[in-house]
Amino acid sequence: MTYDDFAVATLRASPLFSHFRDDQLASLAGGLRRRRFRRNEVIFHQGDPGDSLHVVSSGAVKILLPSAEGEEAIIATLRPGDFFGELALLDGAPRSATATALEASETLVLPRDAFRGVLDQEPGLRDALLTGLAAELRRLTGHVEELHFLDLAGRLAMRLARLARDREPEARGEVRLDWPYTQSDLAAMIGGTRQSVNKLLSDLVEDGLVRIERDSLIIADIDRLTRRAER
Repeated sequence: MTYDDFAVATLRASPLFSHFRDDQLASLAGGLRRRRFRRNEVIFHQGDPGDSLHVVSSGAVKILLPSAEGEEAIIATLRPGDFFGELALLDGAPRSATATALEASETLVLPRDAFRGVLDQEPGLRDALLTGLAAELRRLTGHVEELHFLDLAGRLAMRLARLARDREPEARGEVRLDWPYTQSDLAAMIGGTRQSVNKLLSDLVEDGLVRIERDSLIIADIDRLTRRAER
């Protein structure tokens, strides 16, 4: 597969560009840069200039808010086809969060000027962007709800259930997740500590709700796990 074919396939898998014609995707692919990142390598920092849009082509990326004490709050995890960095392109403000590779990852990068040009020419891109922003706002609203109304055990169970439903929206029983996350990552997702997450995850394993295998986490029954979160 040539680079252009690879870039077109990556764009087609993204909800932001899935409505584009093949010739539009090919034209857009010519203006993309391919960037590779090692595990835990920072893609951009909070406060950096917002000069490009990233589309994940392989691996996984976490979007986080860092603290002055070195702690972090993970607000999103992204997989191939997902995009990030669009907010700074829309309002011209610095990056609102830090993006880091969860594992060896690759992104395709669309510079700000090219993005704005396509946005002006293609009304469908504006609609897809608004849909993506609305979905992100709904997801963040759910995250705030979990932080305020669920205890730590409930937040962990709900976060695992959400990760599973993001991967397989129609799943009813067992779901297998690729698992690049550390227990510190999980703690940063739900506002806990690594030690507390270790204990709570062990409880879920003992109750038969999850299994942990090499590079995978298996949710035995997503509906049972959701009910566990809500009790």
